[in-house]
Amino acid sequence: MAKPNRIPDYRKLYPEASEEVIAVLKTTERKMQYQEYDLKAEQTIVDQDGQTVTIIPSREDSYERLLEQDEQFAEETDSVEEIAIRSIQYQQLHKALSLLPEDERTLIEQLYFEERTVREIADERGIFHNVIQKQKNRILDKLKKNLKRFQF
Repeated sequence: MAKPNRIPDYRKLYPEASEEVIAVLKTTERKMQYQEYDLKAEQTIVDQDGQTVTIIPSREDSYERLLEQDEQFAEETDSVEEIAIRSIQYQQLHKALSLLPEDERTLIEQLYFEERTVREIADERGIFHNVIQKQKNRILDKLKKNLKRFQF
């Protein structure tokens, strides 16, 4: 791994390597240093004659360092297009649900909106859970067909 401002003596490390290989190793090490340190570190330039200090900010920063500095990040929000599409999809789903008979709509509401399990509903109704599972699958197929009719 690269260490700042230090290029290893590859001739000592790899005495059998050719000059071309050593040159490639040095170039690669310097590129790694540039990527890992030079881009991420701010530079301070002190002008002795003019007695000024110039700070050049880093061009890149690591997420971890920003977290350590307690930087706040803007929340990722959905685009206007995504919000509009989701709204249309909700309207289509609402229309498809409204076409279902009351007992089927109740089952879907219990499973997906009240987050109840198939077993809970089956126990409550006194029937086997695979009956509820089959009903659910049949209703979902109906909903898919209804949704296809409403798509733009």
